[in-house]
Amino acid sequence: MSDLILSILMLAGAALLAGGIYVLRKGINKKQGLLMLVAAAVMFANVGIWLIPTPDANVPASPQSDG
Repeated sequence: MSDLILSILMLAGAALLAGGIYVLRKGINKKQGLLMLVAAAVMFANVGIWLIPTPDANVPASPQSDG
């Protein structure tokens, strides 16, 4: 489920990025274009934060055999 959410977030971020660039280049509404670019940056930052590996200290220790 997490992979699906991250994929949708990346697609939405890409759409916002493309739409923001389009709106800025057309000169239609610069404020809206900048806000779209900021929203895309926030989405990409969220995906980056979620994908940062966590330290192994939180993983329970596995039993070791003396073999």
